[in-house]
Amino acid sequence: MERRYASHPNEVKKFDTERLREEFHIPTIFAPDELKLVLTHEDRMIVGGAQPVTKEVILTTDMKELGVTYFLERREMGIINIGGKGTVVVDGTEYEIDTKECLYVGQGSKDVIFKSVDAAKPAKFYLNSAPAHQSFPTTKTTLAESESGELGDIKNSNERTIHRLIHANGVQSAQLVMGMTQLKPGNMWNTMPAHTHPRRMEAYMYFDLPDDSVVIHLMGEPSETRHIVMRNEQAVISPSWSIHSGVGTSNYTFIWSMAGDNKRYDDMDPVSIKDLQ
Repeated sequence: MERRYASHPNEVKKFDTERLREEFHIPTIFAPDELKLVLTHEDRMIVGGAQPVTKEVILTTDMKELGVTYFLERREMGIINIGGKGTVVVDGTEYEIDTKECLYVGQGSKDVIFKSVDAAKPAKFYLNSAPAHQSFPTTKTTLAESESGELGDIKNSNERTIHRLIHANGVQSAQLVMGMTQLKPGNMWNTMPAHTHPRRMEAYMYFDLPDDSVVIHLMGEPSETRHIVMRNEQAVISPSWSIHSGVGTSNYTFIWSMAGDNKRYDDMDPVSIKDLQ
């Protein structure tokens, strides 16, 4: 498991492109038959992926890094499959997870195993894990069951559907909030006007992006914005003090996840476009 440290906005102002990517960009989420994990000290979120192809993938890591005897001893996890149909086995119970379906795994779950139904169309399980102070039931949910809403319009190139999956009014968790935003064809902007939420961090994972397209992800303080070029199935860490927005060369989908002081989806500090620099 790779470790990333928390950062101060005064330091980030001085980062060049290479350093910015080293600290916040996660270029590889999925690798065949591997578990890929990045631990960020921004609210101790873990971002990663499991792609079982020819064999099952087991959720594990160096437990000394987490100070526990098993991965979810003091953590919870949200899983969204962006690949072919797969199965997640939690303490012996199997959950079939199809494309764009979500599974929440509660604190105290000991054995988590990822499998694909068809090796020719392997599952790609995107993972977000946060520390937990309370255990909630392992629960599957789908986009059809989610609390969804339409935002934006084609005139501003930001017509999109937001699906809230793990949140205060949906699948319950200790602190993890997780969902998915789908941009409609002809739309490129997400989360603009931008905002910050100083009480929690956020991570984005962009996908459904053509190979010849990119998303320009904007981050930083509103008065000191920076950008990171994102490609398909890559993630980015957003500190609590940073905006998080993006514009693509085509439409795309992204998964967002948050951890921090509360589970209120609408807890954000708006940033006027005229104040961005």
